[in-house]
Amino acid sequence: EAGGAALGRAADRLFSLSGLFAVRKPKGPTSAAVLNLLKERLLAEAGVQTNGNKRNQVLKIGHGGTLDSAATGVLVVGIGKGTKMLGTMLAGSKKYTAIGMLGKATDTLDATGKVTEEKPYDQVTKGDLENVLQKFTGDIMQVPPLYSALKKDGERLSTLMKRGEAVEAKPARPVRVYSLSLQQFQPPLFTLDVECGGGFYVRSLVNDIGKELSTCATVQELTRTKQGPFTLEEHALHEDRWTIDEIARSLEHCTALLPTGPSRKKLKTEHPGETAVICE
Repeated sequence: EAGGAALGRAADRLFSLSGLFAVRKPKGPTSAAVLNLLKERLLAEAGVQTNGNKRNQVLKIGHGGTLDSAATGVLVVGIGKGTKMLGTMLAGSKKYTAIGMLGKATDTLDATGKVTEEKPYDQVTKGDLENVLQKFTGDIMQVPPLYSALKKDGERLSTLMKRGEAVEAKPARPVRVYSLSLQQFQPPLFTLDVECGGGFYVRSLVNDIGKELSTCATVQELTRTKQGPFTLEEHALHEDRWTIDEIARSLEHCTALLPTGPSRKKLKTEHPGETAVICE
C-alpha cells in the first residue's frame, strides 16, 4: 500500500508543476520527440499509466521554439500554466554557436542534407569573413530555409519537401541580429557566435555568408547557448536529471529569472509563422 501512496503523491506533485524550465536537447531527435520523451519519463516516474488512460491528457507540456534535429542546446519547456508563457520565449533573444563549412552547399543548409554544390574557398581570408559579418548585423532581411518548421497550407515545408513536392521559397522577412562575431577560422571551418531575435535561421545566415564570399557554406554544428534568460551552462537539464524533483527545483530557480506582471500575458510573436508547440 505504501508504494501506491508514494506514487499517488508523485503524481499529485507532477500535475502541480507549473512554469518554465530548460532542457538540453541532444543531437538527433526532433524537438517534439524530446518533449515526448520528457513527458513519458515524468508520467512513468509518477506511475501514471498512459495506455488509453485519460489522465495523461492532464499533463500540459510544450516548448518555446524548435531546434533543428541536428542541433543541440537550450530548449525552453513550459509545464502546466507555464505553457501560456511560451510565446514570450519565441519572440525573445537567442544565442547560438555555429560551426560553418566553406566550399559546400546542401539542400537542408546543414550537414544532414544532400550536397548540392561544391566551390573553391581557398581565396577566403579571415579578414574577408569578418568584413562580411558586418553586412549581417542589425536589422536585415532573411529568406528562411525550405527545410524548416514553417508551414504552407497547414503542413511543414520540410514534410512537403521530403515528399518531393515543389516548394516555393518563403519571401524574405525582417529579422534582427544583435551581435555576430567570428570565434575561429580554420578553413574550411569557421565558428560564429550569434545573438538574434525571433524567426531567425542560423542555417540561412551561414548559407548567405557563403554566397557573399563567392563560394558556398553550410552549417556543420549548431548549439543554442541561450534562449531568453535560460543558458545552456546554468539552466538546461541534462537527460539524467529529467525527474519530478529536479524539475520542481529548476522551476523555482527559473521563475526568478522571468519578468513578472502584465508583460507575462502571451505576447504576439514577431513572426506569425512561429508557434509554441504544446502537447496535451
